[in-house]
Amino acid sequence: MAEDHTAHAPCHRERIVGGTTVVELRGEIDILTAPAVTARLDALTARPHPDLVLDLRPVTFIDCTGVGLLCRTRNRTVARGGRLRLVTDSACFRRILHGTLLSGVFEVYGHLSDALGGRTEGAALPT
Repeated sequence: MAEDHTAHAPCHRERIVGGTTVVELRGEIDILTAPAVTARLDALTARPHPDLVLDLRPVTFIDCTGVGLLCRTRNRTVARGGRLRLVTDSACFRRILHGTLLSGVFEVYGHLSDALGGRTEGAALPT
C-alpha cells in the first residue's frame, strides 16, 4: 500500500524584518519534502547578498537530505556575499550539527530575536 506523505509536507511562512528574509519552516524536512524547500531557498539565494534567517523551531524531523539542503543554502548564500542564520531550540538538531562537524559552519541561535539582532517585527510575505 502506498503511503500518503502529504501530511508530512513542510510548509513555510516568510516575512521581511529590517531587510532580512525570515523563513519559518514547519513539519518534516526529508528526502520526500526537500525538493520543494530547496526550490524556494534556491530562489531566495539567487540574488546578490541574500540575508536569510531560517527558523527551524517548528521542524519536527530532519534527515540527512534536510541537512544537505541547509548546506546547499549556506553555500549559495556565502557564494553571493550573503548571510544565513539558523534558529533552533532543538538539542537533537544541535547534536546532529555537532556530529556532522557542521556546528561551526552555521550561525545557530536559540531565539529569533538574537538572530535578528533584536528586531522581530516585519511584513509577512505571501507563501
